[in-house]
Amino acid sequence: MKRLLGFAFAALLAGCTQNPPLKGSGDLGVVIERAAGTVAIVDTTERRVLAEVPGLGDLSHASVVFSRDGALAYVFGRDGALTRVNLLARRIEARVMQAGNSIGGAISADGTLVAAQNYTPGGVKVFDAKTLALVADIPAEYAPGKLSRVVGLVDLPGRRFAFSLFDADAIWIADLSQAGAPRVTRLEGIGRQPYDALVTPDGRHYIAGLFGEDGLALVDLWADKPQARRILSGYGRGEQALPVYKMPHLRGWAVAGRHAYLPAIGRHEVLVVDTDSWAEVARIPVAGQPVFVMARPDGRQVWVNFAVPDYDRVQVIDTVTRRIVRTLEPGKAVLHMEFTPRGEAVWISSRDANRVSVYDTDSFAPLTTLDLPSPSGIFFTSRAARMGF
Repeated sequence: MKRLLGFAFAALLAGCTQNPPLKGSGDLGVVIERAAGTVAIVDTTERRVLAEVPGLGDLSHASVVFSRDGALAYVFGRDGALTRVNLLARRIEARVMQAGNSIGGAISADGTLVAAQNYTPGGVKVFDAKTLALVADIPAEYAPGKLSRVVGLVDLPGRRFAFSLFDADAIWIADLSQAGAPRVTRLEGIGRQPYDALVTPDGRHYIAGLFGEDGLALVDLWADKPQARRILSGYGRGEQALPVYKMPHLRGWAVAGRHAYLPAIGRHEVLVVDTDSWAEVARIPVAGQPVFVMARPDGRQVWVNFAVPDYDRVQVIDTVTRRIVRTLEPGKAVLHMEFTPRGEAVWISSRDANRVSVYDTDSFAPLTTLDLPSPSGIFFTSRAARMGF
C-alpha cells in the first residue's frame, strides 16, 4: 500500500512539473513577436512573460480575439492563418490556413463563431470556435468576378458581424443567427475607400473611416432599415493633406464618455466628436499623424501614437481640458498600446527597440520593461467582455 501511494505521489509530482501551474485567465494577455512568428503570453498583474508560443507564421499585421472565458486566444495572421492558442496550457490547440492575405477578425457575442476578414480572396470566412470548421463563406463580390478587400470587421449583438469593403465603398452586415446561409444587408455608396471601423460600446453605431475623402460613414444599427450617412464631411477642406505614411486605426477604444476621439487622416490632429449629434466639437493638435487614438477605460485620458517620422513618441490627452498633458518616448517604432483592465497601467510596444514598456497612467512613471523581439500588437483577455474587441 505504501509503495502504491509512493508511486501515486511521484506521478503527481511529475505531472506538476510538466504542466503550467493552475491559474485564472483574467490577468493574461499576449504580445505579438512579429518577426519570429511567436506570441508571448504575459501576466498583466506580475508584469512578466509567462511563456512564448512559436509557429504562428506571418504576424506582420496580426490581431487577436479571445474566448468568453479568456482562456483561448484566436490569432489572425497576415498569411491567412487562424490559430487557436490555449493560454493556460501555453500551446497551439488548432490552426487552419483560411486565406492568402488576412488582416484580422472578430468573435461573436456568444463566443461560438470566429470570423476572419480577408484581402485575398476578398471576403469574410466564419468558423466554429470549438473546431475551426468552416461555417460560412461570404465573398465580398461587388461586381462580376471582382472581390473587395475587407476591413473594419466587428462583432454585433447576436450572431452578427459588420464589415467594410475597401474597394467597393460599401458596408455589409452579416446575420448568422439562423441556420443556413447568412443573411447579408448591403449598404452601397457609403463613401470612398473605408479603411477601418468601430462599433460604439452600446452596439448602436458602426462608424467607418474613409481614406478616399475627408469624412466618416455612420450606420445606426438600431434602425429598422439601417442606412449609412456621412459625418464630418470635409474636415480638411481648404487645406492640403500631408502624405499618409501609415493607415490610422479606429476601434471602440476611441470612445470616451459622450465623445469620440478620432485620428484625422493626413493631419496632425485628433478630432473630437459629440456622439449624440455626431458633429465635430473640437480639434486637438498633436505631434504627428495619429495611428491609434485609445481611451483609458475610465475615459479620463486618451493616448495617441504616430506614423513615421514621429513614431518614437506617445502623447496623452486629458479629456477634461482637451490638452496634451504628457509626451513620452518609449522607443523607436511604437506600434501599439494596451491598457490593463481598469486602466492603472498601459503597455506600449516599441518594435525597433525590441521592448515593451509599462507605464503608470496616473504618474506616467515607468513600471517595467520587457525585452521582446520586434513586438507589435498587445492584447489582454479583458477584451473578451467588450463588444468590438
